Amino acid sequence: MLDRLKAPKGANQKRTRRGRGEGSGLGKTSGRGGKGQTARSGGNIKPGFEGGQMPLQRRLPKRGFTNIFKVKSRVVNIGDIAKAFKKDEVADPASIAEKGLVKGRRGLIKVLGEGEIKVALTVKANMFSKSAEEKIKAAGGVAEVI
Repeated sequence: MLDRLKAPKGANQKRTRRGRGEGSGLGKTSGRGGKGQTARSGGNIKPGFEGGQMPLQRRLPKRGFTNIFKVKSRVVNIGDIAKAFKKDEVADPASIAEKGLVKGRRGLIKVLGEGEIKVALTVKANMFSKSAEEKIKAAGGVAEVI
């Protein structure tokens, strides 16, 4: 059947040859209109340019700032840890990342209390929410801040 594969009707179109006579529909000005900057080759206008008027992004007041010292944390739910690890295993940042529970390689790991945990685990992370810590301890595990 692969030898009979064909593009659907209208999928393949001939490229438009501009500037090849008035009869083509794209002759003379080649679809660029008449005169001016955009009719010229290389005559492009940068995004946001408003013809010399003060651009919108410069007219609007600026607010706030970006904190360059902000610490980004990667979050993982306790329910996901409970599914991925067996009883008496140690869930440290390396093993959590290895099992694909968090995205990225950098950043601190924070364990959140979403989900249920019934197995006793030793969970090592940089931060814990109160509910996550309580659930780990209630299941007989250890929440260790590193």
